[in-house]
Amino acid sequence: MTCSIIIRAFNEEAHIGKLLNGIKQQETGTDLEVILVDSGSKDNTVRIAESYGAKIVRIRPEEFSFGRALNIGCQQASGDILLFASAHVYPVYTNWIDQMLKPFGDQKVALTYGRQIGNQLSKYSEQQLFAKWFPAVSNYNQQIPFCNNANTAIRRSLWEELPYDETLTGLEDLHWASEILQRGYRIAYDADATIVHVHEETPRKIFNRYYREAIAFKRLKPMAQFGLWDFAYLSVSNLISDYVTAAQERVLWQHIAEIPVFRILQFWGTYQGYRFVGTLDRTLRERFYYPNEVFRREKPVSQEPVVMKQIAYE
Repeated sequence: MTCSIIIRAFNEEAHIGKLLNGIKQQETGTDLEVILVDSGSKDNTVRIAESYGAKIVRIRPEEFSFGRALNIGCQQASGDILLFASAHVYPVYTNWIDQMLKPFGDQKVALTYGRQIGNQLSKYSEQQLFAKWFPAVSNYNQQIPFCNNANTAIRRSLWEELPYDETLTGLEDLHWASEILQRGYRIAYDADATIVHVHEETPRKIFNRYYREAIAFKRLKPMAQFGLWDFAYLSVSNLISDYVTAAQERVLWQHIAEIPVFRILQFWGTYQGYRFVGTLDRTLRERFYYPNEVFRREKPVSQEPVVMKQIAYE
């Protein structure tokens, strides 16, 4: 079995080196290749990736969608298994890749995804989401179409039959998972394939993330509803839950102002995304995927118990 690791990146010089260093420290006998799909980085992202021997694939910012970037990376890959990692994640243990590949011993497994946790930079509410979405117990026969392409692997043969939907504004991973379940394949979750997912998001980026995901979900589930009552109820109930948990953990005062900002923008973005009608024009695409400065006109320049060895990062 061979494995291609595909990383989507845009201006990730602060994080990409940590991911690539973590890949370098993996203790695996699997043949690996690393492919970076860069969508117009202006910083040192590409240079750092090249220094680790990654294959660079470039796409123009205006051509980007999450599904398109993945499909382009998959087209350039040679591995039997395609492993997707966000550029702002890094593995915790040296057996991360082996744990991601382990479920594929069952020929009915089409997709496996691993656990995600936060670090000291993560918003408190997002850490609560990680704990809910990525529990500490593995499940090699998951019955719901959930995964997350920040830490997911699929069979290349099945991707060739079913490429990612390039028109979705998000949730291309859930759409693929749903389709594969309907074809009789399995989804496996491995809680020992752990990565740290770092989201250093401004309030605007939090809103945009949930806005575009809601647009995608509404397209996938046209009958789904999310009204003002849902916004109010979910904002308040999750805010209270976070406050109670933070108080129990004795970190309430550290996060007392941050929690309502995240939760209100999470559900306000969801509400506005459900209200969206029409198609994405260029302006909306740029707003969803890139910071404003990218499109400014530039001046001419000059399951079994697993023994896990933790990776040491400087």
